[in-house]
Amino acid sequence: MYQEERLIGILEFLQLNNRISVEQICSLFAVSRDTARRDLVKLEEEQAIIRTRGGAILPAYHNEVKSYSNRLTMVSIEKKSIGKKAAMLIYPRDRIILDASTTVQSCAEQLNNIDCTIITNSINQADLLSTKSEMNIQLLGGTLEKDHRYLYGPSVISKLSEYLVDKAFIGVVGISEHGLTVAHEEDGIVKRKMMQQAKQVIVLADSTKLGKSDFFRFAEIRDIDLLITDRTPSQAFRELLTKHNVELLTTDLHEIGDD
Repeated sequence: MYQEERLIGILEFLQLNNRISVEQICSLFAVSRDTARRDLVKLEEEQAIIRTRGGAILPAYHNEVKSYSNRLTMVSIEKKSIGKKAAMLIYPRDRIILDASTTVQSCAEQLNNIDCTIITNSINQADLLSTKSEMNIQLLGGTLEKDHRYLYGPSVISKLSEYLVDKAFIGVVGISEHGLTVAHEEDGIVKRKMMQQAKQVIVLADSTKLGKSDFFRFAEIRDIDLLITDRTPSQAFRELLTKHNVELLTTDLHEIGDD
């Protein structure tokens, strides 16, 4: 195995386990302790890890979550492919919850004009779906989060408790062995309630979110039924999904049309 391959494997292990020892590197990749130390030195030079006594940990990254409008301008091809695949899972007469994430909005944008009921706390999604004559749109009322364009608070939670739906489509900032996480607690509390009211919970997350964690954990991996992402995750991450009985659906970028 080339060093580059080992470095990728070490980082994948760290994303799932947070730390790795020299002994674990030797065991995982059948290399000597000197080779394992050289790999860690290389990763430290690239600022990908922090070396510790006998091993390494991942550095703590606290990425700023940009405003909703800024995130919409950066919706990637990967998110669009995930949104298209998710939209294909919504059928006539379905009752659906859509959260306020930009990946879930990509699903809303690609929905056909069918007879279904959509419940959302996203004012952007309610607006764009209002042009589809066959849809019944229920916009949850509450306190407006101005930067991220969603409604939250006790009134949203109370209203959600009255609905029982077929599917909930949920976006995340990170999904790892620590669970499903977002940057803001009030957002996570609404997502948690949305998941509780659905027969099937579908998480939409591009591959940059896999193995990552953020500030507020709102659910465990075992709480979801299906993960849609843009590429096949690492074997370790697939094993994590299998352990918790989560189905995996990946997209192919060539499926995206020009419409």
